[in-house]
Amino acid sequence: MTGRLGPASHVGESVVNIRSAVAWAFIGAAAAVLQGVPADALAQAGSNRVRGEIPAAEANGFVGKEGTVCGVVDGARFAENTEGQPTFLFMGGNFPAHKFSARIWGRDRGDFNPAPETLTGKTVCVTGEIRTANGRPEIVVRGTRNLKVK
Repeated sequence: MTGRLGPASHVGESVVNIRSAVAWAFIGAAAAVLQGVPADALAQAGSNRVRGEIPAAEANGFVGKEGTVCGVVDGARFAENTEGQPTFLFMGGNFPAHKFSARIWGRDRGDFNPAPETLTGKTVCVTGEIRTANGRPEIVVRGTRNLKVK
């Protein structure tokens, strides 16, 4: 039987070719997005725990996973008049243009010496679950064991 697309036997081949083209386009787009992400992080992207360091600017690709995000603290803010008295460490740019933030709740601030907001300009790594807050990736730092200064 012949239709607009030619013989019926070729319709199945066309669908397979279209699916293949879409798959390769997706692979190419994913490779472009993940370019520059450390190999250890890429190797674990399918699991819940990411090994290796994730650059702050790339943390958005790992939301929902446990990992270690590293970067220069471009700005910090102790929001003492805000509920929970959080301290924010902004990486990948300063607030409001940052790519990632680390949040330290007021109840945990006393564990840090010196105060976390003095880390501006330093490279730090924070470990925990990467979540989204206000549309950006964030880790809530639960104590000093989850924040290392490089």
